[in-house]
Amino acid sequence: MMLTYEAVQQFLFQEARAQAERRWDDWLQFYAADVEYHMPSWDDDDKPTSDPKTEVSLIYYANRQGLEDRVFRIETDRSSATIPDTRYNRSITNVEILEQGEQSIEVCFNWTTHTYRYHQTDVYFGVSRYLIDTSGDRPLIKKKYVLLKNDYIHHVLDVYQV
Repeated sequence: MMLTYEAVQQFLFQEARAQAERRWDDWLQFYAADVEYHMPSWDDDDKPTSDPKTEVSLIYYANRQGLEDRVFRIETDRSSATIPDTRYNRSITNVEILEQGEQSIEVCFNWTTHTYRYHQTDVYFGVSRYLIDTSGDRPLIKKKYVLLKNDYIHHVLDVYQV
C-alpha cells in the first residue's frame, strides 16, 4: 500500500498519542514482531555509535519482545525509570518521506519531548527515522532509529521520552 504524506503524519501522531495516553497495548501494535529499536549514544568523537551489538546504546531492542518486556515493567512498577511517574508530551515536526517503495516507506522527523518528574521540567529533542512496512493490512514499524541530540541528562531515559 502506498501512503500519502497525510497518512504518514497521522500514523506518527497516533503512535505518539497511544504512548502519551499510556495505552501500551495499542502502542505496541504499531510495531512489527521483528522491529529493531535503536537509540545510539555519542562516542568520544561526537558521532553517534552505529553498531548496537558492539557499541554502547542508550536504548536497544532487537525485536518487539524487548519492547513488550519494557511495557510489562512500566505497567507493573518494576521500572526505576518510571517511579515516580513521569508526565510527558512529545511534539513531532518536519515530517519527511525519504523513500517509498511498493512494500515500505522510510520517514524522518524531528521531535521534542517535555517531561515533568521530581518537580523538574526537562526537554529532550532529536530526530527519528522509521522504516515502515506497508505490505500488510496496516502499516508496521520495522526499524526505529532515534537520535537524541541533548544526551547529557540527569534522569534515566525511557521509551516514552523519545
